[in-house]
Amino acid sequence: MKSSHLPAILLVSLLGVAAHVHADEVTVAVAANFTAPMQKITADFEKDTGHKVMTTYGATGKFYAQIKNGAPFEVLLAADDETPARLVTENAAVSGTSFTYAIGKLVLWSAKPAVVDGAGEVLKKGGFDHIALANPKLAPYGAAAVQTMKALGVYDSLQAKLVTAENISQSHQFVSTGNALLGFVALSQVLKDGKIEGSAWLVPAKLYTPIRQDAVILDKGKGKPAAEAFMKYLKGDKAKAVIKSYGYDLS
Repeated sequence: MKSSHLPAILLVSLLGVAAHVHADEVTVAVAANFTAPMQKITADFEKDTGHKVMTTYGATGKFYAQIKNGAPFEVLLAADDETPARLVTENAAVSGTSFTYAIGKLVLWSAKPAVVDGAGEVLKKGGFDHIALANPKLAPYGAAAVQTMKALGVYDSLQAKLVTAENISQSHQFVSTGNALLGFVALSQVLKDGKIEGSAWLVPAKLYTPIRQDAVILDKGKGKPAAEAFMKYLKGDKAKAVIKSYGYDLS
């Protein structure tokens, strides 16, 4: 009796091996603002494809420098569209593989209620000692924050209160821990179940250059099945649904 079931058991085992025989690993550099949705997408991707994802989160400008210095990243999910395009031009990324996976939204946020008003007037009224933002030289969200303050005519008056974070995750950390009463962060960082905890002002898109976030396969990922599979997955409906749920627009 046992021997009659052996072929079927072996067949199931072999099918399981075959399904994952081509499973590979992809190393992805991810803009810090995209941490939460990327964690969800990564889990879904690994479950659906059998491939594994190694992620590193940080500032896009810092990733650019690391990639140029030979960092082993195979895919870049940037917080802008300029960095991927530049890497393609410099033959550090694969031409024709870049696309906009998300359009980010900037928020002025405080972990405390009633601090940030719905029109951002707090920037003009003051009443705070520190305001956090990501390094504008490295992080597109930081550059957008500077553009916003300049557009409102408050940048010069707030200079002494600015607390510069290495990336948008650290900017969020400064505010959430109370080291800064308020700061500029990504909407995706403070949006939970469609609501924002604390108080916030969704900065009008007209006040800063659109944050078009592009993904690209880097030179080290050229021809790699897992890298190509991940990029295809990122364009799919399942990933798009996750991205939208965190407040991003799609191109």
